[in-house]
Amino acid sequence: MAAFHTTAWRLISGVLGVICLSLMAALGVLLKNSLTKQSVQPEPSTDLQEESGCFSCQEKWIGYQHNCYFVSNELKTWKDSRDFCVSHNSSLLQIQTRNELDFMKFNTNSYWIGLSYDEEHHAWLWEDNSTLSQDLFPFPKSVNPKTCMMYIPIGSILDEHCEKKYRYICKQQLI
Repeated sequence: MAAFHTTAWRLISGVLGVICLSLMAALGVLLKNSLTKQSVQPEPSTDLQEESGCFSCQEKWIGYQHNCYFVSNELKTWKDSRDFCVSHNSSLLQIQTRNELDFMKFNTNSYWIGLSYDEEHHAWLWEDNSTLSQDLFPFPKSVNPKTCMMYIPIGSILDEHCEKKYRYICKQQLI
């Protein structure tokens, strides 16, 4: 009887060992495929490939939800920042959704954005003349209309003298 128990346990442990090895092999294949897919990067391009539903951004730009973003390390005035963005077929950052706001919380630096005061309409407008959504972030109570707006990655905006030099973020909408 003792021989039967020993044989049964050997059989069970052998089967469990084979199952364990099979699972480890399957996991290895899955990890290899996963890492291979992540490391494949499309060549930088400014073209939108509409027929395939794919797009790619210029070199050093970050793609997110059919937009491309350039996050500068260079310090410029608000006007020079805007001019740089325009020269790259984009505009200073315009945050439109809560998801985009969350996406922008990647750094501790402050950045110029495309929000400025329009004297004619007596309102803060984005570069495309759309209004600022009041539910995205708290708007400072006392803001000087002669200043320019900066984005602070804690999810807030701040007005600052336009001639000061800060980093900036450009946004290029692809669709």
